[in-house]
Amino acid sequence: MSRTSESVHVWPAAAAAEDDLSSIWNGLVRHPWRLLALLCLIQIACWTVMPALVNVGPPRDVVEGFMWGREWVLLTYKHPQLPCWLLEISHLLTGSFRWPQYMLSQLMISTTFVLVYLLARDIMGPTRAIAAVLLMPSIYFFGWPTPQFNHDYAQMPFWAAISWLLWRSARDGRPGWWLALGLVSGIGLYAKFSTALLLVFGGIWILYDARARSRLATPWPWLGLAVFLGLAAPLAIALFRLDFLPLTYAEHRNAWVLANRARLYYIGVQLAGLAALPAVLAISGLLRRQADPAQDPLPARPAPERRAIVYLAWMGLGPALLIMTASLFIGTGESWGATMYNLVGTLAVALLGQRVGAAELRRLALLATLCVVGVSSAYAVTRWTSCNVLGRLQPMCWPARSISQTAEAIWHETVPAPLGIVGGEDGVAQLAGLEAADQPSIFTTLDRRLAPWITDQRLRDQGMLLVWPTGWRLSPQQQAWIAGLPVKTVPFDWSLKAPPLEISFAVIPPGRTGFPGDPPGPPDPE
Repeated sequence: MSRTSESVHVWPAAAAAEDDLSSIWNGLVRHPWRLLALLCLIQIACWTVMPALVNVGPPRDVVEGFMWGREWVLLTYKHPQLPCWLLEISHLLTGSFRWPQYMLSQLMISTTFVLVYLLARDIMGPTRAIAAVLLMPSIYFFGWPTPQFNHDYAQMPFWAAISWLLWRSARDGRPGWWLALGLVSGIGLYAKFSTALLLVFGGIWILYDARARSRLATPWPWLGLAVFLGLAAPLAIALFRLDFLPLTYAEHRNAWVLANRARLYYIGVQLAGLAALPAVLAISGLLRRQADPAQDPLPARPAPERRAIVYLAWMGLGPALLIMTASLFIGTGESWGATMYNLVGTLAVALLGQRVGAAELRRLALLATLCVVGVSSAYAVTRWTSCNVLGRLQPMCWPARSISQTAEAIWHETVPAPLGIVGGEDGVAQLAGLEAADQPSIFTTLDRRLAPWITDQRLRDQGMLLVWPTGWRLSPQQQAWIAGLPVKTVPFDWSLKAPPLEISFAVIPPGRTGFPGDPPGPPDPE
């Protein structure tokens, strides 16, 4: 075939493929919810598969959540337990501890994308709403940390839902919106108490905004408030019965951060997490003075009203700025602000939305895809290399299944009854019980105040498997518990390069004399 003949066949095929791609893209632009669905699918797929491929053990917060979730308590000394219930449900549905937690976390992120889209659509239309959501993957908190499903990520969709429902309630005034707002606000407290911070900002906005304030003359906001209080009441009762330990924990944690982190550490982490956003705005063309005139413009729409921009700034930046300021004086955990940046992209598009054209939207879609695929791939490579090449022992390197199977086997060599309780060094003890078929309870820090599901009667009837890594010292009391009992130390391979780690096990059988004694002091917040 001649060169001319070959070109005749190749170029029409390439043109047809380009037309097909153009047709697909035009369909996505005409129906932005399809682009939103595609983004969510990519987010869920990449951030579920990549961590599941390389993480031998779950992140530490996830292990703790699984162990607490099987107790079905309303509150622990740290937080309300909705995230732990969700982890337990994910295990009951799938039978796996390997991947469901990663998918669960991404379902929370994707739900947040959808809720932010709904709010942004109400304010500035569907096309600019999808542009706002496409900015979100460039924010660190929606990517790298998300495999560690914890209370910060469990509450993220609740923050987005509250922001949307409050705007809708104030705009329309219909009873259904106020009831939904009260319901979601109450359930949000079960994810994490800090949801109350957003509720405070929402309450202040209602008093500030004339239209929202006028709704207070109707019964519906007050009915929503009654729903919220009804849902919050069980938590308040549980908090009182637990002697306000979650508040004590938060105070102790803040003091630790203040003593062990630089004064500007928290603010630095937050700014670093947002650092890629200006770059994406610049690359996409949103920082130009107007949309690219060479491209077909998107449907014209008036700029958002001033009160909408005030709302986005207040709800989207207010809590984050307040916590940044507070961190200078009280110390704040570096990830506690993760849920506070849901509306940053929406605020950016509200201010720059008249510059969104077809070319800018196409670039945003491409950059969002690159962020999700590229960062999740980098996560997988980094985690695998850190464990297997650099030999850095991180929670995700621990061979969770092997530790659980070994712990259960050692227990049953001595005791014919099921393994009911594990305790010792918390991180290793949780791994020992995580995948054990007997589904034992964790004796958190060997302190019955912090593990109310562990009673003296259970300890006498069931005994306990004491677990600790090499280098962890048993207290004199714990040494007395296992005096005269055999201790078995087992090596576990965890890296292709580093030596095995060693874990010791001691079976304290049911009916052991002198067991347990007085509980130890309060745990280290880290």
